This record gives sequence, structure tokens and C-alpha cells, in this order.
Amino acid sequence: MAKRGVVSDPVSTDSLPVMVKPVKKEIGGAVPVRPRKSLRDRNPDRSLPPDAPDVPRKDLRDPEERAVPPTPDFEQKPPLLFECGWEVCWQLGGIYTVLRTKARAMQERWGDRYYLIGPYNPATAASEFEEMPTEGIIREALDRLRQSGIPCHFGRWLIPGRPRVILLDYRARFPRLGDDKYLMWNDHGIGTEASDGEVNEVIAFGFTVTEFFRALTQVAPGQKVLAHFHEWMGGVAVPRISHEKLPITTVFTTHATLLGRYLASDNPYFYDHLPFFHADEQADKYRILPRHLIEKAAAHASTVFTTVSNVTAYEAEKLLGRQADVILPNGLDIRRFEAPHEFQHQHNEIKSVIHKFVMGHFFPSYSFDLDRTLYFFTSGRYEYKNKGIDLFIEALWRLNQRLKQIDNPPTVICFIITKASIRNINVDALQNQVRLNELQKYCQGLQEEIGRRIFMAAASGRELHRGDLIDEEVSIRLKRFTNAIRTHRQPLIVTHDLTDDANDPTLKHLRHRWLINNADDPVKVVFHPQFVTATSPLIGLDYEQFVRGCHLGVFPSYYEPWGYTPMECIASGVPAVTTDLSGFGSYVKEHVDRPHEHGITVIHRRNKSFEQAADELTDYMIYFASLNRRQRIELRNKTEAFSEQFDWEQLIKHYHHAHDLALHRTSPAQTQGKIEVRMV
Repeated sequence: MAKRGVVSDPVSTDSLPVMVKPVKKEIGGAVPVRPRKSLRDRNPDRSLPPDAPDVPRKDLRDPEERAVPPTPDFEQKPPLLFECGWEVCWQLGGIYTVLRTKARAMQERWGDRYYLIGPYNPATAASEFEEMPTEGIIREALDRLRQSGIPCHFGRWLIPGRPRVILLDYRARFPRLGDDKYLMWNDHGIGTEASDGEVNEVIAFGFTVTEFFRALTQVAPGQKVLAHFHEWMGGVAVPRISHEKLPITTVFTTHATLLGRYLASDNPYFYDHLPFFHADEQADKYRILPRHLIEKAAAHASTVFTTVSNVTAYEAEKLLGRQADVILPNGLDIRRFEAPHEFQHQHNEIKSVIHKFVMGHFFPSYSFDLDRTLYFFTSGRYEYKNKGIDLFIEALWRLNQRLKQIDNPPTVICFIITKASIRNINVDALQNQVRLNELQKYCQGLQEEIGRRIFMAAASGRELHRGDLIDEEVSIRLKRFTNAIRTHRQPLIVTHDLTDDANDPTLKHLRHRWLINNADDPVKVVFHPQFVTATSPLIGLDYEQFVRGCHLGVFPSYYEPWGYTPMECIASGVPAVTTDLSGFGSYVKEHVDRPHEHGITVIHRRNKSFEQAADELTDYMIYFASLNRRQRIELRNKTEAFSEQFDWEQLIKHYHHAHDLALHRTSPAQTQGKIEVRMV
């Protein structure tokens, strides 16, 4: 029989109901004691040689380090929140975007009690981080780490909100790496290989973070502390805190299971087979077992376990063995994308830049009407199947065939933007843009002179003739420019020279479907295997600008734990396509009524065949291509207005619920305010 109770909330009075599952561990996230095994029995991945002697369990830390003062009453002290991730002040992937865009919304609730913790990377800290002096218990805790030989840096992250940041130089922990890896094996059953540099760094960072929290509890024994960890690379401290029984409340978020990403890219029936995988065996097969076990240990040891979507929650339950307590959908800082009363103007201005690239890329071979040209694109990490590039290309082939059956169809230029292994920019692609730039500069130089001639003729009442504007010398030079640009070759389908052109899956698929930019094809393709930047000599736009100049973003992912790319389109007022296998698409289906009316189309891939999904995507692209300019402008207006639904100001409440739940589980008697908890 379900029981209901009302407890208090330490920092908020606007909490909503949260579903809570039974917790079979001690307060604080401690893992139940298990029977002691020999090291040989617990060595699944060859960390010890077969003839190694059995080693008794021991604690390698000094007795003074093991002592944790008893926790006194902390009723009058509000909790501190520390958010820990490998990508704090270090841009590597999507978690950087989450932490960066979310910081200001976190500060609105926690204020000066909010800190981020990350690894110190001198190369990125110089531009991301501003060092500052600190004081109080944070200074005392950092001083203890410095005394133990760990360099610590405190300051501000140079992002909106300028949150407080602690960067720990985990490399100073390397002399103790052998002891730390022994404790990972002895205490958590996680064996590692000496040659795995990434895992070595993650372990050193995790133990350094644990020592920070140990020092913090020693200098402030009455302080309630909540620590939120992201992904396996930031998660080693979670099982360590639990094992050491430090009085730290922990939340762990997996944004995508590491094993799931491998399995999805290698198995066309990933979701059908998901309940039947033996996770540890599969992780060992892909040689990621230590990483998988770290992620699994963090999920089980945390006070509250969270994921970013229902899709990832199901995956985590099957592969990590724990149900998510709370779903934390990702948001954006919409203010960064806002362009009130200007975004239509910006769309036209940036579209003209894309027009120029298209002219340089296609017009040397043949031309078409740019006023009747649409720009579709897909982008993201280069995972040909997981990101749905295969489905996108298949739908483009169908779109091309169907548009050929229409009288005077529009031209659809489809960009594939990703980061593949390249040698350099293709020489022909670069030369075409250079020659077009030279022609543009020459024509711009003529504008003033031709304008003067028109003015003089009009003022004197003379009738204008072509020869009055363009004399023979100008005409000859223009013909030379035109002849220099023209070529009899077809436009390229890829802008760079790939390292392995013959075996690239995207190029193989485009060639298989004969999407090679024939003059009579309404659908044309530009594969740009590097992320677009303003410094590129080809398109010359930052990604955010490029998105704003396009008409439709298409992201038909097969495996996508969340999916920031369609959200960024929506925030820029650009309609987007996603799927019900992406976290974002799943969230939209559950929370948005008639999303297609707001510029968000969710393609069905769950329980659908590849062919069915390709037909559905083609149908939508045909529909979109049939819209006139006025209808597209109206749709962009609706899309831009609806983007506020995905602002962190709307979605941060889910983080607040996770933190409230974690604090309730460790100290229900000391909370204030109300949170409804239902035990099932």
C-alpha cells in the first residue's frame, strides 16, 4: 500500500510531487557491506597475474585521514551545493553546454552557496577561468589539499552568472595512483589496466575530489553538503564518498550510458535486444569494462540517481541495474539566442552569406534560382548510424525522386555538418570561393563609379544606355572573371579531402543513391566534414549563425540520449525534426500538444522499420518544401515564440526536485518547506 508523507524542503517552498523508490542502502548513500572475497576471485579483467598471492584487505590512508568528526546539528546552516564534472571550464562535449547554460539558473536558487568543481587544465583555464582569492571554509579545505601536495585554484567561470569554480590539479595525485587503483579494486571490484591513460586520469581526479570533500567535512563538521556529479568521468568520487561514509549527500547523472552508445552503433536492433544484454560481458567485449563499472558504481552508490530523459532512464535501468529517481531534461539559456524583432532580418542577412557559398560551390557548373532555394541541414558528432545520417540520406533520395515529378520544383540544398577525419580543404572547393570573392570585390569597386554615371546622366536629363554604364574595358574584365570561374565538372559533394574517402560511410551512401549533384536533381548535397566556424574560408559563419540562416534542421537520430541540436534550432526560430528515440523528442511527445504546429516534428523510429521512418521523414520534407515564403515566416515566428518552453528557467525545477529528494533522504528531520514523497 502506498504511503504518503509531507516533509520539508531546505531551500524552496515551491516543490512539486516527486516519485521515490525504496532505498536499500544506508543514509548518505552507503553501499551495504558484502562478503569479503579474495583479489583473485574478484579480478575479471586481468588486473592481477594468475599466480599473484591473496592480499588481505587494508586501508592505505593515514589514521588521521580516516577520522571523520561526528556530524552535529546543522539545522541553522543552509546546505552548500557542489556540481562536479570533467567539462567544467573545459569544452569537450554536450555536458559543457549543460553546465555552462544552467549555471545562472542554479545561482538564482542557491546564490553564493553554489560551486562547480572540475579538473585543472592550463590550456583551457587561461580563457575560461579567472582566479580569485577565497575565504572561509572553502579556503580552509583547499589549504588542507595544498598542504597534501594538490595545487588548487579558486575563481570564477567566465560565463553568464560567473559562478564560483574550484579547479583541482589531479595530476599531482599520480604518485599515489597505484594505491588509488588498488582501493578501486579492493573496495569496489573495479580492476584497471596500467596502460589506460584516460581511466588513470579519471581515477586520480575522483580521489582528489574525495579528498576535497573529506577536508571540507573536517573544517566544517556542521555543514550540510550536497554534491552533484555528471557522467562516469566525474563519478569516481561517488562510490568513494559512499565507501568512506563521508557525510556528503550525492546525486549522480548519466547523460548517456557509455555501453549504450557502443551497442547502439553496432546493433540495428539495440532497443529490442536491450533487456537481454549482459552488460558487464558486453562492456568487456568492447574493452570499456573499467569505465562501465565506474559508471555503474556511481549510479548505485549515489543518494539519488538521475538521467536526462525517459529513453536514457530505460537504457540505464537495463545496463546499469538501477532505476532513475528523477528525470533531468536539458535546457538552454534562451537569452543567448534572443533577437527580438530582428530574427527574421538576421535570417535573411545570414542566408545571403549561405547564398554566396552556394554560388561559389554550384554556379561554376550550373545555376538555379536562389529565391526558390531551401536550406536543410543535419549536424552533430560523426556517428553515421546513431545520429541518423543514414536515414537522412535515404530520405533525401526519396525526396529527390518525388520532387522530380513536380513541375518547376524548388531546389533543396542539404548540408551534412560534422567532424570527420580529413587531410585538408579540397583545393577546387577553395579556389571556387576565392574566384567568386575576387569577382565580388571587382563588382563592389564598380558600384561607386556606375552610381556616379547614373547620377550625372539623370541630373543632365540624358537618356541612359548600356554603354554609359559598362564600357568595353569593364565588359572584357567581367567576361574574363566569368570564364575563370566556369568549369565542366559537376559540383563536389564533399568540401574537404577525407582521410579515407573510399570507405567513408556517408560518401558511400550518397554515391550509392546517386546523390552526386547532377544539374537536373532538385536535391543537392554538401557534405562539410568539419564544424563550421567564422574563420573558415568556405562558409565563414559560426555554427549558431549558420543555423539561423537555414530553413530546416533535420536530426533523425537512432541513439540520442538528449539532443541539443534541435533545441538550438528552435531557439533560433528554425523549425526542426527529431525522433521519438531521442531524449528531446521523447520529452516533446510527452509534454507538448501538437508540436508540429510549433515547428517541432517528431519522427517515429521506436517500433518502426528503417523504411517506415524514411518514408515519414520524406513526407514531412515534401510538406515543408511545398510551403510558400509567408507560411515559412509564420512557422518561424511560432517556433521562436515557443522556444521559451525549453529555457532553463522552466526546466531547472527538475534539478531542484532531485536535490530536494537527495537532502530529504539523508536528513528528513531538518528540512523546511514542503515536498510530497510517495513510497512505492
